[in-house]
Amino acid sequence: MLASLSDDGEVQNYVDGSWQKPAGRDSQPVTNPATGERLATIPFSDAADLDTAVDAANEAYDDWRNTAVEDRIQPLFRLKSLLEEHIDELAELLVREHGKTRAEARGELRRGIENVEVACGMPRLQQAGTLANAAPDIDESAVREPLGTFVGITPFNFPAMISLWFLPHAVASGNAFILKPSEQDPLVTQRIFELVDQAGFPDGVVQLLNGGPDTVNEILAHPGIEGVSFVGSTPVARHIYETAAANGKRVQAQGGAKNHVIVTESADLSYAAEKTVSSACACAGERCLSNDVVVVEDSVYDAFADEMVAKMRDQTVGYGLDDGVDIGAIISADHEETIRRYVQSGVDEGAELLVDGRDVTVEGYEDGNFVGPSLFGEVSPEMTIVREEHFGPIVGLVRVEDFDEAVDVVNRSDFGNAASLFTDSGHKASRFKCEVEAGNLGVNVGTAAPMAFFAFGGRKDSFFGDLHAQGSDLVNFYTDKMSYIERWPDQS
Repeated sequence: MLASLSDDGEVQNYVDGSWQKPAGRDSQPVTNPATGERLATIPFSDAADLDTAVDAANEAYDDWRNTAVEDRIQPLFRLKSLLEEHIDELAELLVREHGKTRAEARGELRRGIENVEVACGMPRLQQAGTLANAAPDIDESAVREPLGTFVGITPFNFPAMISLWFLPHAVASGNAFILKPSEQDPLVTQRIFELVDQAGFPDGVVQLLNGGPDTVNEILAHPGIEGVSFVGSTPVARHIYETAAANGKRVQAQGGAKNHVIVTESADLSYAAEKTVSSACACAGERCLSNDVVVVEDSVYDAFADEMVAKMRDQTVGYGLDDGVDIGAIISADHEETIRRYVQSGVDEGAELLVDGRDVTVEGYEDGNFVGPSLFGEVSPEMTIVREEHFGPIVGLVRVEDFDEAVDVVNRSDFGNAASLFTDSGHKASRFKCEVEAGNLGVNVGTAAPMAFFAFGGRKDSFFGDLHAQGSDLVNFYTDKMSYIERWPDQS
């Protein structure tokens, strides 16, 4: 399937410009979640593998940091072209190992390519400013300098896009970069690194290291690593942040989410339901921007619930490579069972199950991991399906008296990743932007996903750190501002 797989079908590391088999003793299979087909085996790296990669990265950094920025971005231009050329192939590979639909896979790759495009603007992004005559006879200037070797630790749900959040900005700003992808779906990342190899980065500047939790803990403690970028669940994000920071590293750790929608009495209910179902069910709900709690003003609650029922029942579950599929497979059998448990918790805690997705069957794919969309009505903010991230196509409707109560429900959440508002009231939209405690806010937008040139926000238990992914935040994270103060006295 991939030229870089070993002869026995094992995923390999990309270290110092060559493909190398990880030396660790642990491994696990990579399977197609829709068919059960075994696609490859991923062996895990050990501490020696990490040492080799870090040594190569730090050696390459010494020359790379002094390479002109216009030369540093040339491999990124080539990588962008290669990603565009192979987008259909990459999308199919992503569907096969992850389970999402072909359209979702292409959308993920398109978002990743946008980040490469933005990083190609590093000659402008890395500028920091100059002021003549800042004091008598003194000129001052500031520059953003790279820092060393950074590591990106990425999740299973967007293996291509999130890898491309971090890699382009890290290397364009003059650092060396090591990627540790999710062990659940590493193949699309391996294929991207085949293209990275073709793009012509110097050996050691960009590397790929496969592994599991032990590999991550080795990364967090390694003295040769300057900083860590992470996306994943909140418990792991908290561990990453605390451990990496305690070891003197820069760290940005995007955690989990529990995103809310507010539907006001003046909203277009059909449109709001359409966008909410799309947000909650896309990628089978396995994404941190899924809006799965909908807070509805009482006067329109019943009508909106009817719209949601109709649209959720219209969702088609199936293999992501087949036409007409809205919801693809769940990443693993274990996670499928987790989603089913969350649906049962809603039933047990007294919510009204309006649509039950647990009995879905996909003909011809009996060995796959599938769950249909589930919709609960009359949900209270104290219920488990409102408080916890379930990462599945489950939506809960919360009835509130008015807009003030709706904002209160949203802000009671421990998470602060995203929220959306559907309304035609500019006053309520203004209040929403000022009062709701989340990092990504959408007004009449189903999924509040920032473009690549804006930071991907997050607050409370959804983010640990100071500087977010994407945009200028990411440039600032990967560099340090240094100030130069110059005086040249008149010697005449």
